[in-house]
Amino acid sequence: MAESIDLNIISVVGREARVRGLRIETDPNPNLNPTTTPSFAAKPMGSSSKKRSSVAEEQTLATDDSPKPLNKKSKNTAASGDGQQEPSVKPMERKKKRKALDKGRRLTSSHPQPEPVASESKPVPSTAGGALPEFHIGVFKDLAGASEAARQAAAKQMVTELKAVQDAYDAREEKENDEGGFKLEADKDDGLDNCAPSVRYAVRRLIRGVSSSRECARQGFALGLTVLAGTPNIKIDSFLKLVVNLLEVTSSMKGQEAKDCLLGRLFAYGALARSGRLTKEWNIDKNTPYIREFITVLISLANKKRYLQEPAVSIILDLVEKLPVEAVVNHVLEAPGLQEWFEAAIEVGNPDALFLALKLREKISIDSSIFGKLLPNPFSSSQLFSADHLSSLSNCLKESTFCQPRVHSVWPVLINILLPNTILQLEDAASASNSLKKHKKSRKSSSSDEEIARNLQSFCEIIIEGSLLFSSHDRKHLAFDILFLLLQKLPASLLPVVLSNKVVQCMVDVLSAKNTWLYKVAQHFLKQLSDWVGDDDVRRVAVIVAIQKHSNGKFDRVTRTKHVKDFMSQFKTEPGCMLFVQNLINLFVDEGNAVEEPSDQSQTTDENSEIGSIEDKDSPRTNGNSDSLKSWVIESLPSILKFLKLDDEEKFRVQKEILKFLAVQGLFTASLGSEVTSFELQEKFRWPKSPTSNSLCKMCIDQLQLLLANAQKGEGPRPVANSTEPNDLGSYFMKFFGTFCNIPSVSLFRSLDDVDQKAVKNLQAVEARLSKEERSLDCSINANRLHALRYLLIQLLLLVLLSPGEYSEAASELIICCKKAFSGSDLPESSGEDVESDDAPELMDVLVDTLLSLLPQSSPPMRSSIEQVFKYFCGDITDDGLMQMLRVIKKQLKPARHPDTASADDDEDDDDFINIEEEIDQAETGETGESDGQTDDSESVVEVEEADHDHSEASDDDSDSGMDDDAMFRIDTYLAQMFKEKKNQAGGETAHSQLVLFKLRILSLLEIFLHENPGKPQVLLVYSNLAQAFVNPHTAEVSEQLGQRIWGILQKQIFKAKDYPKGDGVHLSTLESLLEKSLKLASKPFKRQKSASKQSAASNRQKMVSSLAQTSTFWILKIIDSRNFSQSELERIIQIFRDVLVGYFESKKSQIKSGFLKEIFRRRPWIGHGVFGFILERCGSAKSDFRRVEALDLVMEIMKSLTSGNSDEQNASKKILKSSLDKLSRLMKELATNVPSKATRRTEVHKFYVKALEMLSKHNLTKHFLKALAPDTEAALEAQLGDQFITLKKLEK
Repeated sequence: MAESIDLNIISVVGREARVRGLRIETDPNPNLNPTTTPSFAAKPMGSSSKKRSSVAEEQTLATDDSPKPLNKKSKNTAASGDGQQEPSVKPMERKKKRKALDKGRRLTSSHPQPEPVASESKPVPSTAGGALPEFHIGVFKDLAGASEAARQAAAKQMVTELKAVQDAYDAREEKENDEGGFKLEADKDDGLDNCAPSVRYAVRRLIRGVSSSRECARQGFALGLTVLAGTPNIKIDSFLKLVVNLLEVTSSMKGQEAKDCLLGRLFAYGALARSGRLTKEWNIDKNTPYIREFITVLISLANKKRYLQEPAVSIILDLVEKLPVEAVVNHVLEAPGLQEWFEAAIEVGNPDALFLALKLREKISIDSSIFGKLLPNPFSSSQLFSADHLSSLSNCLKESTFCQPRVHSVWPVLINILLPNTILQLEDAASASNSLKKHKKSRKSSSSDEEIARNLQSFCEIIIEGSLLFSSHDRKHLAFDILFLLLQKLPASLLPVVLSNKVVQCMVDVLSAKNTWLYKVAQHFLKQLSDWVGDDDVRRVAVIVAIQKHSNGKFDRVTRTKHVKDFMSQFKTEPGCMLFVQNLINLFVDEGNAVEEPSDQSQTTDENSEIGSIEDKDSPRTNGNSDSLKSWVIESLPSILKFLKLDDEEKFRVQKEILKFLAVQGLFTASLGSEVTSFELQEKFRWPKSPTSNSLCKMCIDQLQLLLANAQKGEGPRPVANSTEPNDLGSYFMKFFGTFCNIPSVSLFRSLDDVDQKAVKNLQAVEARLSKEERSLDCSINANRLHALRYLLIQLLLLVLLSPGEYSEAASELIICCKKAFSGSDLPESSGEDVESDDAPELMDVLVDTLLSLLPQSSPPMRSSIEQVFKYFCGDITDDGLMQMLRVIKKQLKPARHPDTASADDDEDDDDFINIEEEIDQAETGETGESDGQTDDSESVVEVEEADHDHSEASDDDSDSGMDDDAMFRIDTYLAQMFKEKKNQAGGETAHSQLVLFKLRILSLLEIFLHENPGKPQVLLVYSNLAQAFVNPHTAEVSEQLGQRIWGILQKQIFKAKDYPKGDGVHLSTLESLLEKSLKLASKPFKRQKSASKQSAASNRQKMVSSLAQTSTFWILKIIDSRNFSQSELERIIQIFRDVLVGYFESKKSQIKSGFLKEIFRRRPWIGHGVFGFILERCGSAKSDFRRVEALDLVMEIMKSLTSGNSDEQNASKKILKSSLDKLSRLMKELATNVPSKATRRTEVHKFYVKALEMLSKHNLTKHFLKALAPDTEAALEAQLGDQFITLKKLEK
């Protein structure tokens, strides 16, 4: 006894830390985890259990001075002095006695006594003579505490004291139960005769304690019981009887009471199994009956309640781990009731029986018929996972959902058999090295790999898909949990088996509805899937392909998530990208269903390529991937490049692979079979067995255009001259295209007529020559032009293939431009259509015309190439070329059918200010005769108004009347192309919206021109026309976006540009005309609208127009100042300001602001000096006091500028002031005689007097001023200024 306790003292404290939940965990066994059976987790004791007398006794006995027996059965009043109860006492009588005991304890609880700690609790007197050591029963209270440290300390103290007691008891000759005047409950006939009374008491107390749900009583008491059960003095049969007797379940018990007793038995049996007593018994006696009896008792207990099955099996397995194989075969498997339990498992659906059978078979590694139909006989993994056997086990596995959210222990065992650890290790080793040795090893293990793949396929089809996914939500949840367990051991090569069509469809269905219970389950699984992928590109590719293949490429779209996009954005290396590209190509051509096709030596395949498999014959389109999936593949390939951060060489290699796929699938078809081998390219190319639809071919071409455009934008510095293999994707494409066109068994995806064929050949020839010429040049403007033209030729070639008969003419014109632009190059000759003549248009005019003809129906890649060409050629653009673009910006399809009066007035005012003219195409509008008459009247008014503004520069007249027939025809051609394209599209926009779209594209070209050429005189031409278009009210009515775009170009690219128009090309007459228009626009009266909404919009527009007028005035004046014109040349500028001031003083409708004029005079003092005398005259004769007083600020600003500057400027300023003294005196007379009625205005006039006299005194002109004053004026000033004026007069005298 002493030796046994010594051996267990240290291990007990260590085990205590692992005692959790409902079982005693002495080992980190994965099958014995804290949540084995959630339904009976250790919770705080409920109200019903707190009323039980036995538990109340356990809680309070440690504080009683005289310990009382703690039996669930009350003592019989007729019991003898040894404390044994009579077995004839009925359960109802015991229940009454327990209630009486509870009542007595409640009465005594009103006088509580302080509870001593375990070390200070009252000891149990063991002998009358004091020979036996004392045992403090207070340790039982600490064993049930929530503190783990307290439980460990209590267990250690209990073991230490009981060891001393038992040692002393064993040393006595007479073993009598002398308890010092009272009898303990341990004196009953319980088979513990060889134990000391304190040990007997402790065993019984601990057995009763494991049934308590108070705090951590089960864990603590089971820990103590584990140690005591290992004592040889305690007989096993007596221990088993005590468990049954002390934890008896009767029909009168309530549900919680019965549950506590059953759980108490479970913990008691677990303590016995963990104690090692059964193993010792077998070592002593190989024929011991206790192991069979123990197994039978556990099986019987497991049959009582479902929640007892799994922990009971765990206890059996805990015992099996300690027993040798011989004992397991002869005792465990031969236990009565075990075989019957196995046989009934399949019918009732018992996953715990299956779990036990698998673990026992793993332990003994011997086939046995005792497992019944649970395990195949003979046993093998292929037999276990065969379709028939898995179907028989499906009922057992489906019933394992009772322990959710925890996964039942049977699943990890099955998965370990299904996926041995060696398979993952072998794959990792094979992927880590490409050596011949590793490949040989891989071939040797191919048979086992195939068997594992078959087993996994069967398991997923029958169990995951057939049993769980098509069942309840709980089982779907379980299916996702099992899939995650599979992922942890799954090689990437087997992922398509796990992420099958039904699994992916289930995820799609769940994720498409966020309000379902399974939504978070599926989200969590995808998060686990992402964690499993990590940084492994092989896994990432497998996941993306599996998900998209079984969702037809619509996973993100249907689920409204970004999981696939996030996976694709995580490729960081070239090998990973190449692997992904190759898998997508295989997915597109449906390689998974294709048979291996041998190639012959004629660059084509034989007839085997057309045979296919039997499945293909049955459903020619079902096995092939859908157009939706193929569309996703086409769109995804170029999008990979968005997230890549590779160097130029690596990125170029990825681009080449994508380009080859898009070109092959979009531009070509194989006339023989579905596979072609090119000896020149040294590569094999495949097509899907089913013909690719025209829509997919068009998508391939669109993506090919986008790929080339992005490559052109993202190119680094181009290679130096004479480079043999430049990283030029466009050049590579043209070579690839030419090579494929020369393969006899390959043809274009659609037939071309002679004109288009000729255009394609010419484009190829010109591009090849331009490419050669580009490589011979260094990085210069000509090299950039050649490069941009080459990519435009490539884009145009793709358009000719995509839309036969529409672009051959544009291709011919572009080829002519290339020849003229690089006449020195050895370009191929064409037909005589481009013969030079004296009246031939300029190169840039033809190029602009060609670009504009391509622009209306161009795709984004085509527009990008057009913009690149225009960027490098816009420096040579002519005025006619610019006007060709600007006319489109100002083009209006038709006026409003019923314009209101205010709009009509606005139109007339705009025509007056900016020379805007209505442009109406009778053929397009189709208006009635009445509308035509209205239009004629409007145009006649415009013509009369324009006759009053005879400007020297013809370019200011930008109406359609200034166009020649060719220009009108070209614009109408552009619009017709655009309308035709939009009309063919489903849900095409209106004519106005199409025109706005065309204008926005042209504005992009104009923005490029302004950015590249900010200092050219042509900027004035662009500004003039854009300002007209912006001021035109139809622009805002048709599209607010168009107005905002024009506004942004004017502000950023013109007014705030780093440079401004300079040089002799900037004529003063042009600047004068623009300045006059801007000032008139700033004076434009504001038309009020009737409705509040229109009034608000009109007010905002008026503010923008006013801001445009003011900003443009400052900008024009800056240009005028930079030219250093003579004073005589600037006289016209001064006159323009005088005309504006006339309207300012005489018309109340003038909206020009005095602050604006004041700022002009501050920035350009020479303008103020030129109009100083004029302002003095007009200010005195102003029709309103408001204008007169407001104009005083202008006078003061000019006089302030006259008082500053150097000596020469001071002399000139003094002359100006001196010559204007008469006018100043008359103004003061007017102000003095016509005093403003408002006090604020009178204050402003008084300030003017004072400041004017101060400035005159600075120039010593006060005396001259006083002489110029008339007597009445002098009297009026004296009356206004008083002593201040009198003092001034005295000083001058």
